[in-house]
Amino acid sequence: MVQTLSTMLLLGTSAPQFSLPDPDGKIVSLSDFDGAPALVVIFMCNHCPFVKHVAPGLANLAREYQDKGVAVVGVNPNDIANYPDDSPQKMAEASKEYGYTFPYLLDESQTVAKAYRAACTPDFFVFDGDRQLVYRGQMDDSRPSLDLPVTGADLRAALDAVLDGRSVTAEQKPSVGCNIKWKPGNEPEYFGG
Repeated sequence: MVQTLSTMLLLGTSAPQFSLPDPDGKIVSLSDFDGAPALVVIFMCNHCPFVKHVAPGLANLAREYQDKGVAVVGVNPNDIANYPDDSPQKMAEASKEYGYTFPYLLDESQTVAKAYRAACTPDFFVFDGDRQLVYRGQMDDSRPSLDLPVTGADLRAALDAVLDGRSVTAEQKPSVGCNIKWKPGNEPEYFGG
């Protein structure tokens, strides 16, 4: 298990566009979330121990904030040919197992992950109502190897600030997770590929 950190995309960046399929083939686009006061984009997968560690807490956090109007979307950027545990069928199974209430989309070309400069799973991005990046980094301090509960403290603090019309603190810790499983020859230039 290789630990990889978020690239920490520049705050204020506009949310890159996307139109991606869910496991049933339904296309979901950035514009589908117009009007939401905040948008959480999570780069995630099925097999990563870091994602599995936070998955139940993430499902609960997503439900809680969706009830407050926040839009949430998960994006799986992994190479499904070489990592079949991240296939659309397995994505559907993970959604059911953990009770995800948000769209979980496949970024088969990996272009969306590159546009967001995503590096690891999970990698969290929060955009305000104008779709400007206000938070990127970890969900909380919990890790599979640490005896700390999954609270979602960092992500919650960012979302609460947006919903309350306050500025999100600029002191943000990178997310830590498994590296995105790039297709051979497709590693992004921000990793020297």
